[in-house]
Amino acid sequence: AGPMSRTNQTLHTDSPDLPECFQLSVLSWLPCVYLWLACPPYLFYLQRNNKGYIMMSILNRVKTVFGLVLWIVCWTDLFGTFHELQQGDSKPPIYFVTPLVVGMTMLLALFLIQFERLRGVQSSGILFIFWFLSVLCAIVPFRSKILQSEISDKLRFTTFYFYFSLIVAELILSCFNEKPPLFSNIDTDPNPCPQSTAGFLSTMTFWWFTSMAIKGYKNPLEAKDLWSLNKRDSSEVVVPKLLREWEKSLQNTQMKHSGESNHVGGESSPEEVEVLLSKQKDPKKPSFLRSLIKAFGPYFLIGSAFKLLQDLITFVNPQLLKLLISFTKQKGAPTWWGYALAFLMFFAAFLQTLILHQHFQYCFVTGMRLRTSIIGAIYRKSLIITNAAKRTSTVGEIVNLMSVDAQRFMDLTTFLNMLWSAPLQIILALYFLWQNLGPSVLAGVAVMILLIPLNAAIAVRTRAYQVEQMQYKDARIKLMNEILNGIKVLKLYAWESSFKEKVLEIRQKELNVLRKTAYLGALSTMAWTSAPFLVALTTFAVYVTVDKNNILDAEKAFVSLSLFNILRFPLNMLPQVISSIVQVGSSPPLSFSYSFLSHSLFILSVTVVNGKFTWAKQDPPALHNINLMVPQGSLLAVVGHVGCGKSSLVSALLGEMEKMEGDISIQGSVAYVPQQAWIQNATLRDNILFGKAYNEHKYRCCLDACALTQDLEVLPGGDLTEIGEKGINLSGGQRQRVSLARALYNEADVYLLDDPLSAVDAHVAKHIFDQVIGPEGALQGKTRILVTHGISFLPQVDNIVVMVEGRVSEMGSYQELLKQNGAFAEFLRNYSLEDIIEEDEALIDEEENFPDDALSNHTDMVDNEPVVNEAKRQFIRQISIISGDLENPKSRSVRKRLCSERKHAESDSEKKLPKVEKLIQAETAETGRVKSKVFWEYVKAVGPLLSLFICFLYGCQSAASIGANVWLSQWTNDAAQNVTQENVSMRVGVYAALGMAQGLLVMVSSFTLAMGNIGAARKLHYALLDNKFHTPQSFFDTTPIGRVINRFSKDIYVIDEALPSTVLMFLGTFFSSLSTMIVIVASTPIFAVVIAPLAFIYIFVQRFYVATSRQLKRLESVSRSPIYSHFSETVTGSSVIRAYCRHDAFVLMSDMKVDENQKSYYPGIVSNRWLGVRIEFIGNCIVLFAALFAVIGKDKLNPGLVGLSVSYALLVTMSLNWMVRMTSDLESNIVAVERVKEYSETKTEAPWEVEDKKPSPDWPSQGNVEFSDYSVRYREGLELVLKNLTLSVKGGEKIGIVGRTGAGKSSMTLCLFRLLEAAGGEITIDGVKISEIGLHDLRSKLTIIPQEPVLFSGSLRMNLDPFERYSDGEVWKALELSHLNKFVSNQPAKLELECSEGGENLSVGQRQLVCLARALLRKTRILILDEATAAIDLETDDLIQSTIRTQFEDCTVFTIAHRLNTIMDYTRVLVLDKGQIAEFDTPTNLLFRRGIFYGMAKDAGLAQ
Repeated sequence: AGPMSRTNQTLHTDSPDLPECFQLSVLSWLPCVYLWLACPPYLFYLQRNNKGYIMMSILNRVKTVFGLVLWIVCWTDLFGTFHELQQGDSKPPIYFVTPLVVGMTMLLALFLIQFERLRGVQSSGILFIFWFLSVLCAIVPFRSKILQSEISDKLRFTTFYFYFSLIVAELILSCFNEKPPLFSNIDTDPNPCPQSTAGFLSTMTFWWFTSMAIKGYKNPLEAKDLWSLNKRDSSEVVVPKLLREWEKSLQNTQMKHSGESNHVGGESSPEEVEVLLSKQKDPKKPSFLRSLIKAFGPYFLIGSAFKLLQDLITFVNPQLLKLLISFTKQKGAPTWWGYALAFLMFFAAFLQTLILHQHFQYCFVTGMRLRTSIIGAIYRKSLIITNAAKRTSTVGEIVNLMSVDAQRFMDLTTFLNMLWSAPLQIILALYFLWQNLGPSVLAGVAVMILLIPLNAAIAVRTRAYQVEQMQYKDARIKLMNEILNGIKVLKLYAWESSFKEKVLEIRQKELNVLRKTAYLGALSTMAWTSAPFLVALTTFAVYVTVDKNNILDAEKAFVSLSLFNILRFPLNMLPQVISSIVQVGSSPPLSFSYSFLSHSLFILSVTVVNGKFTWAKQDPPALHNINLMVPQGSLLAVVGHVGCGKSSLVSALLGEMEKMEGDISIQGSVAYVPQQAWIQNATLRDNILFGKAYNEHKYRCCLDACALTQDLEVLPGGDLTEIGEKGINLSGGQRQRVSLARALYNEADVYLLDDPLSAVDAHVAKHIFDQVIGPEGALQGKTRILVTHGISFLPQVDNIVVMVEGRVSEMGSYQELLKQNGAFAEFLRNYSLEDIIEEDEALIDEEENFPDDALSNHTDMVDNEPVVNEAKRQFIRQISIISGDLENPKSRSVRKRLCSERKHAESDSEKKLPKVEKLIQAETAETGRVKSKVFWEYVKAVGPLLSLFICFLYGCQSAASIGANVWLSQWTNDAAQNVTQENVSMRVGVYAALGMAQGLLVMVSSFTLAMGNIGAARKLHYALLDNKFHTPQSFFDTTPIGRVINRFSKDIYVIDEALPSTVLMFLGTFFSSLSTMIVIVASTPIFAVVIAPLAFIYIFVQRFYVATSRQLKRLESVSRSPIYSHFSETVTGSSVIRAYCRHDAFVLMSDMKVDENQKSYYPGIVSNRWLGVRIEFIGNCIVLFAALFAVIGKDKLNPGLVGLSVSYALLVTMSLNWMVRMTSDLESNIVAVERVKEYSETKTEAPWEVEDKKPSPDWPSQGNVEFSDYSVRYREGLELVLKNLTLSVKGGEKIGIVGRTGAGKSSMTLCLFRLLEAAGGEITIDGVKISEIGLHDLRSKLTIIPQEPVLFSGSLRMNLDPFERYSDGEVWKALELSHLNKFVSNQPAKLELECSEGGENLSVGQRQLVCLARALLRKTRILILDEATAAIDLETDDLIQSTIRTQFEDCTVFTIAHRLNTIMDYTRVLVLDKGQIAEFDTPTNLLFRRGIFYGMAKDAGLAQ
């Protein structure tokens, strides 16, 4: 029989069989060749990655034994052949070669089994594939052996059966897993990731994730359920890898530099060298990108290899479809063909699924590592960034760099492979199309090429709009940030509406850009859906019209269609990928992170010789010819006017400034107390320990010395109270004292104290100076440099440096400077000081007689929280009696003894402390399903009718698309009836019309959708903003600003951008999946039977996935914010961290936070893969059944319908997969609506204006203020802060309010402005009850100079007069009176001087004067002055006081005083004690009475 009859025997019979020689050669050799090829690289890999060996197990032994038996079986075969040869029955050579080859391969497999065991591989992919191939190839001979009627060859028959059963056994065994290797970290890890121990099958199908999916489905996942991060993905492995590469590339470029820069003149700075070099030729900057590629490239390439495989397999299915259609045409073909084809299609699709998801897994893990390493690198650099760099980039920008750009790199990794894969797919698709349709393909290609520039243009415009929108968004968030930070001030000044207008103005611009983006989006969606259709239309039209003989039949049409569908994706991806790569490459972050990563820092190492310092190289020097010698152990005071460079001097000593010339040296370690205390969001104790070990005795003494012990009694959790961000729940004075206690606890050799006494009351300042800083204090014998405004301490310091305009004008001891009679003496003369000194001495003697009374002056209570309970209060009293003479500097030994007694007492009281709730409630991550109510809220915001209309449009669009394809299948059936030529034009015309209709509908529907979404976004944002301006102050005191900002940034962003696209995708995929089902059921109705079980599995998987993934996303976002808040905290406190050398600890903290976040991100990635494999499996089943039913019903079906249903089925996997994803995205994004809603419905304060109660325009004309039986509390459930106050003040009186911290002084002002609403009683001003009128009517008629001067970024003019109510002349007048006119007129921009965020470019004193100018502009009958004198030197203080005395002569003035000398000439003084009026009379009478006021005055040296 010739070869022809051979094929007949194989193909055209109903029981096919392959010839024996083919069976023996190709089929037996295929697995062998595979194993020998795969072995060398695999062995190399195993050599490199040793995981430790695995103990022999039963499984391993059985595998080995079976392997041996297999080898014996093969050789038996071989010997059998030899034996026959001796008998004279010669066989063809193949009978010798095959057993030999197979036997050798079995030995190799045997070796691999053992070698893998020694290298700790728990389950081998290589061997699994080998056994699988062997079984596949053995099935054919197995079948033919069964079919043989008589057995000719007894020996081979039995050996073959042995062989077959053994390889099946091996295949089954290799599905199981070995035990983990010895000494692996699986045993030590509390919650290891099962991936490391997962078998090959489990890894391929992501089966190991199922346990988490089930857990997440049963009850919402929590952080403790997450697996710990794989070692190889953790910060400690990943970050050093990148940093090593970066160091290398830095060294390389420096080597090149040094080679080039020899000829540059000797002593030039590196900057000059760079400039000179760049003139000759650009020196190569070390490329950050290159370091990234070197560090993470190799791992990524594995993913690329998978991608290549997947691209090739993609093209198998259209070929199989071709065969299937031609099979349905042939009437006589045996049915087993059809079945084989259907199963092959299924198998190819399934393989493609597995490989694709492996590729994604590799890409995403690379992306994750990139993000970890970039954040780690930036964090490490931010700790050593110089001030110059800090000034060029705000904290916000750096945090942005971290969050957004690290994210962008991450997204890029998934795209990168598309760069080569897309062109490859396009080329392959075109090749197959050419085979199919010949040159007419070129017409289609032309359309595609024309569409590319359109897509690219759209992408570019969209990019531009995105950038523009980002700018608006940043501006809006920056403004919101300032507004929320200064919300108290806005309320006090009644400026809300002006700022609300500003925000809405930016928001409007932002929405306009969004609308433009939506137009483009609709266009690109249309291009995306119509592209394959247009290409098909042109190709088919050209094909049919070019040549009369060209007939469009089912085969050509549907195979081409499925190829066009493959083309759709790469064609649309290419422009996007290219533009996003360009964006990342050129993105500021890279060049920025370069400049950022290459900052240098010079070291701390007290002598300064000829120092000249500047904040940044290009600025004029801030300090010049500074000469300082501070002897070991002395106390040096630095004094001078506002803005003369006192703080700069300290920064220079810390090495925070650029040194231009001179030498500076510091011996020993340094502790630093900044002017504005830097407090971490941690417990009070952690803030003081700052990483040092806890030593009870030392710690207690520190607290005592810094007068913090009393504060602890009042804080709800003692020293374990959690402090909010920026120390929000401590008063200014407490923050400063905590900062000081930190320095005291961290014993150092040199102490730099930048005005630590400014924010505390006079008597506390005295206590701290005596106990800590002064000659007798805890720091005696250390070198101390103290910047101060308080004159009273100067006599006790060793040396004084007087600074004037950035240079040292005088230096010497107090007596010397007085004798020199220079600037310092002049400075002192205004304040009669000699008597203060004498009094100081007198005071010390007296104090011994009044220990109790003295103590009461130092009881320093906290303003915010009530005392915990009565018993505790008793306890404090007893203690304070025991420790009566604590305050006495002479009884040091007594103090030490008491300190230890006290320590025991304390620790008892600590045990009694009730567990108190934290101030800041943890942000709640919603759990469980999103309520349908939230969806309904969103639909309401879009508009219910509009929503229905949108769905209707989508339905029409699907109908049009189905119509076009059904028409195509009718058209291809013409070919069978040979009636083609007549109706070609009609066929083409209708096809075109249907397609165009679909395109238009797509555009209209996506545009209507976008409009609806933008409308919703506008409504939601407006509601949120409006509510936040009307929210009472207490809300802002208990909610961290970050959380509110998050609503305005993250959640609004989601509603603006993420939600619309998600909804769009969801509707699109939903309708396309629906139409697929309709088409398949229409062509093969029996398919309906399968839909139910498949849908059941689909919904089942979907529910598991959504429950788990939603929770993972929430955990991920909750764990993300700490990274950034910790980061911004670090950047603000970097000088403190550096001064205390806590660098490494903070890096570790940051790494932990990043790992914590990746811990929830990683399962998130895997959950997508897990879902993908399962859903695509369902899609592949649909393909299988569509093909199977087509085969079964092949006699009734025409080829057109078969093509239609199968090509639709091939499309469905994509849309099914995306639909689940979109459902889950929709659920996680809709949460933003919920969160925004939650904050737009918080309780509001009283209305701003009450129409029928409006006071007359000139109210208050006299300025009489009456309190009657007035009580108030901070929040519900707290104790009263003011209790039953009754007093009346006549218009024009000047009232000083004094009292200890926490006596309720500040609360008085808050009550006048109704920031706190009365708990009882009322306040009347000029006969109007303030509780009845609108808040703005009230607040705009009062003026306040607040405690902390708050400025907003914008012009100075805007800061004085945001509503533009006053003329320039009036503004200048106010500036003149507030002594700012000299400063402002020296500025080039005059009134338009830009204030930076928080007024950073003005000194604290100048900011205070700006607040004074505001008050002068408003000039109302009632002025409240709150502690405004704290951070100002005495001169400025005098200015303010005299201004107030002259300008506000006829007004009622309430002053909350710290320095009693300011209020000694006031009409009356009100002394508050624990929220009640203790004394209220003229200052002279009060002194005469010898009560509390007298005690305070005596402390301040104002009374004998």
